[in-house]
Amino acid sequence: MKELLRSTDPTVMAFASALLEGEGIDCFQMDVNMSILEGGIGLFPRRMMVRDDDYDAALRVLSDNDIPRGL
Repeated sequence: MKELLRSTDPTVMAFASALLEGEGIDCFQMDVNMSILEGGIGLFPRRMMVRDDDYDAALRVLSDNDIPRGL
């Protein structure tokens, strides 16, 4: 798996996840529990992971929808 996206904004993560699922690309959010533990102040970013084979297609989905990949 490769890291596709890292963000402290849960709305960006939800939007990216919906777009990827709409294209048939499986994704997995990591560090969700850490972000819940810190109380929602946005200190710890969540990471979105995709399979190696889907990485290039997932990058195109993000760039086509103007979703920044970093914090």
